[in-house]
Amino acid sequence: MGGPGSGNHWRYGAKFTADDYRILDVRSLAREGVLHPGCRSGLQWARGGETVASIQMRAEPDQVILIYKHRGGDGEWKGEQYPVRIVRTPCNLGGSRAWFICPAVGCGRRVAILYGGSIFACRHCYRLAYASAREDAADRAIRRADRLRAHLGWEPGILNEAGGKPKWMRWRTFERLATQEDDLVAYSMRATMLKLERLLINRQLCAANDSGRERDKLCGLRWVALVQAGGTFGGTSLQKPTASL
Repeated sequence: MGGPGSGNHWRYGAKFTADDYRILDVRSLAREGVLHPGCRSGLQWARGGETVASIQMRAEPDQVILIYKHRGGDGEWKGEQYPVRIVRTPCNLGGSRAWFICPAVGCGRRVAILYGGSIFACRHCYRLAYASAREDAADRAIRRADRLRAHLGWEPGILNEAGGKPKWMRWRTFERLATQEDDLVAYSMRATMLKLERLLINRQLCAANDSGRERDKLCGLRWVALVQAGGTFGGTSLQKPTASL
């Protein structure tokens, strides 16, 4: 095995989100004061109250040395020790901000967060997406509704009952946010039903025989399901037609 970041195995085929990786955040390290030269520190990651990974760090001028072990492809533990450069940029109101320079071969991006695999590298090298980028319409609506519920001081989860008005909030603001939450919940339910309809129709299409008439019938059912759910087809919004007066 070559040095940290050698080879392309770690660069390709990553389909995880950033939330799936252990992270090193240079902002948190700077706040903890562990980037001062000569400082030695460690960090642990836990799952279910049990430590699942750890790393040791040694700060030097303009860099930090990472020391840890990871399992290789053969299941054996392998030790790693390599430097990660740190640069600083001035802040508008004085002082400076620390950044990592991604240590992956051929990268060198200035980033705030490194993600741990066989090496610690930036999100671009691991080809990671943020979890929100993988959301569908229903997921986005649920996340936004939960954000509103948190702002209103309500119990999280769109299936839970609505709460009351916070004492510090104006009635006009409360009614506006509560209405937005109701709309998002309704939209998420419609989007979820549309997703289930698509799964059902796709299964029926796969199970259908080669009869053209049966395929046309199922495609017609799919079109009706899309219109009733207010979905989109080919980028066009499908709304249930209303009778003209």
